[in-house]
Amino acid sequence: MAAGEAAASGLPGVVAAPSPAGAPAPHAKSLFQPISAEDEEQQPTEIESLCMNCYRNGTTRLLLTKVPFFREIIVSSFSCEHCGWSNTEIQSAGRIQDQGVCYTLAVRSREDMNREVVKTDSATTRIPELDFEIPAFSQKGALTTVEGLISRAISGLEQDQPLRRAKEAAVAKSIDEFIVKLKELKQLASPFTLVIDDPSGNSFVENPHAPRKDDALVITHYNRTPQQEEMLGLQADTSGGKPEEEDLRNEVLQFNTNCPECNASAQTNMKLVQIPHFKEVIIMATNCEVCGHRTNEVKSGGAVEPLGTKITLHITDPSDMTRDLLKSETCSVEIPELEFELGMAVLGGKFTTLEGLLKDIRELVTKNPFTLGDSSNPDRAEKLQEFSQKLDQILEGSMKAHLIMNDPAGNSYLQNVYAPEADPEMKVERYQRTFDQNEELGLNDMKTEGYEADQAAQR
Repeated sequence: MAAGEAAASGLPGVVAAPSPAGAPAPHAKSLFQPISAEDEEQQPTEIESLCMNCYRNGTTRLLLTKVPFFREIIVSSFSCEHCGWSNTEIQSAGRIQDQGVCYTLAVRSREDMNREVVKTDSATTRIPELDFEIPAFSQKGALTTVEGLISRAISGLEQDQPLRRAKEAAVAKSIDEFIVKLKELKQLASPFTLVIDDPSGNSFVENPHAPRKDDALVITHYNRTPQQEEMLGLQADTSGGKPEEEDLRNEVLQFNTNCPECNASAQTNMKLVQIPHFKEVIIMATNCEVCGHRTNEVKSGGAVEPLGTKITLHITDPSDMTRDLLKSETCSVEIPELEFELGMAVLGGKFTTLEGLLKDIRELVTKNPFTLGDSSNPDRAEKLQEFSQKLDQILEGSMKAHLIMNDPAGNSYLQNVYAPEADPEMKVERYQRTFDQNEELGLNDMKTEGYEADQAAQR
């Protein structure tokens, strides 16, 4: 039985058939609404191109837009006025991320069905309750909703049903039964789980409660396997050679890279810095001379600590804004008074001040087209406005709040202005990581002792 024919059997290992060529994502929201009509620079670019259905000229529209709390994407939409054929797909406008990402959503309500989803070519979609899977690279990337993903899968399974009924009635019957199950999911006959696993890190599932924590959505970042690296066309360094020792503490290293905004050639500066009362970190800064984009990132210069670190600061005075702060990629940030949580890997690693971190959070939350454009939701815009006002009050020192930095790797830091004495406003806790936290850091399968015997046995 072909993979597409076996897709709807409902048996273990079910794989969805590809979508019909050029079929748009069903129930997807209007792709050109997030940008305000008054912003001329953000209007779609139209290109005359060949229709692969009737071989006459149609129109392709390209739009660079930004998904709130995520990143920029390119939306491509083709339509032919002669035969009516259309096609819509999305691509990431940035690079492949340093880590893969897995979204696990518990779908319980109609609001969950309407969540926006960015699904790239390399993402695998699963519904564990039906043992259903849409493999990576079997569909084009799409900007759609949870309901749209299910409708797209139904369309893919239904496209060849007439031919199957004529040739393989039993297979067609099992697929019909499976299609009924998918349609029941669309009607929310029972709760189910949607899993989107993307090794490229460029897929996304909307949090409709942002900037608040989403209890129904679990986001996990992970290190890619060699097989996933190969699938994405990335080549790992297998030379095994040891670099020559360099005095990084007294030298700023430079290497060529591309600007993440305009893709022009740029220089990245790298420096090893010792943070007082903490450890060494590596600071990397990129400045693009073409578009002016600037970015900085910090990496821990040491190993993962034996214990995780949780830092709780009670912000009571404007002078707290000047505290130096190191947020690693593995650190999450919470502000309980605002019901706000910033997940791991969001904003990347940063070496800044408390004021700098809060301003980065405000920019991440408030400056996006969905809250400023014609299609912005009034309720969501009002909540974000309230969030921004409270954050400004914290920055000004007129509102007291708590900042919680939770880093399972133990590589984050907040300055103790009373050092070496204890800070009465700051509490630092060390804790044992859970199995899941070790799994996310890639430590469970890491063996640093006795591996020589295992290697000898394998030979």
